[in-house]
Amino acid sequence: MGTQAQAVLEERNSACIARQPILTQDETVVGYELFFRQSQEEQRFTSDADGATSVMIDALSVLGFDVLCDGRLAFINCNRQVLLKDELTLLPPGEVVVEIQETVPPDECVVAACQQLKQAGYALALDNFGPGDKREPLVPYADFIKVDVKQVAPDNAAGLVARYASKQCRMLAQKVETRQQQVTAAKNGFTHFQGYFFRHPERLRARQIPANQASNLRLLQAVSKQELDFAEIEDLIKHEPSLCYRLLRYLNSPLLGMSTPVQSVRHAFNLLGERELARWIRMATTLVMGQEKSSDLILASLVRARFCELIAPKVKHGESDLFLMGILSLMDAILEVPIGVVIENLSLNPETSAQLVGGKTGGKTTLSPIYDLMMAREAGDWEAVAKRGKELGLSIIFVNKTYNEAMHWARQITSAIRPQPSPGTSRIVTSP
Repeated sequence: MGTQAQAVLEERNSACIARQPILTQDETVVGYELFFRQSQEEQRFTSDADGATSVMIDALSVLGFDVLCDGRLAFINCNRQVLLKDELTLLPPGEVVVEIQETVPPDECVVAACQQLKQAGYALALDNFGPGDKREPLVPYADFIKVDVKQVAPDNAAGLVARYASKQCRMLAQKVETRQQQVTAAKNGFTHFQGYFFRHPERLRARQIPANQASNLRLLQAVSKQELDFAEIEDLIKHEPSLCYRLLRYLNSPLLGMSTPVQSVRHAFNLLGERELARWIRMATTLVMGQEKSSDLILASLVRARFCELIAPKVKHGESDLFLMGILSLMDAILEVPIGVVIENLSLNPETSAQLVGGKTGGKTTLSPIYDLMMAREAGDWEAVAKRGKELGLSIIFVNKTYNEAMHWARQITSAIRPQPSPGTSRIVTSP
């Protein structure tokens, strides 16, 4: 491969794409809005640059929709110029929702483009829709109408729902960052929600771990010790059927390519070894704990863990286990228990404990630059990514490439040891 071709491939693999989940009221993830930037030199977060569509299509062809959207819908912003191009048709219909921005005029060319996209099987969304919106002529083609609940008053938002909601058109509340905002939007009739409200639990009154999660946390405790007790770990796994099942399913998946079937916990231990065993139990336990929660919580925790693990050789982190820090960073949301209660019985490095407890409220530790980089890359805050990366001696190209690798790995893991979305969960049937 020539130098120029290698450079192009490197650029694609280090694509700057972030995502934000879109959920139903029961917190089922139906899709992700994708945000991207056009070049490695840009330091800002964008989703609508005219030239970015080609970059995005190239990146999607390398990373794949399954990796970026976990097999669910991809919501992609477009302005008038992009809408009138043929490039959107290079993306797979049935997997894409074309978001029409508020700056797009509903002229004859735009209406014709919407008709053609609908006939081709693409879903459409009207982004940042508000009272008196000039795009009302496009409503008959819309599968989603997105309303910014920070900008539109609750009474006006309820009025929009009453006027436009239908079996074909779903009303989506965006910029939902708190549980109260989600509750209010649901009362106003919204059926879909976009934001990170579910990652920030506000009702953390319980002061103890739920009984059905205690054995899982005992497992985490067992594999956090400096010296592992295989007999103890084996006994805990055998008493947790769901975890035992996931272990055997993982080991027998194509991901590992074992030549002979693995049929027992003891056999699995012998194959994995101590380090990989501890690592796997952390992953599988997270999956088990979150099996009734939003799939994005689990996916995000695995992406965080793997990202931290991949950058660990290049940053100073003392004796802290960065993989475990990433896994545990969303455990309060998964268990709906304060993070201090979650980790009080785990044998964690003091810096890891301090970061997990204090870092969520802005406290600073020696691990804060790593934690902050992880959070900034997840949110697509490119300015913060560049700043934190510079502090750690990491280029933005390396950070993005590593994060994309983490997303790919997390998708492989969850595909191997969790049920996939049921048919229809992540597809929208459109009508021309």
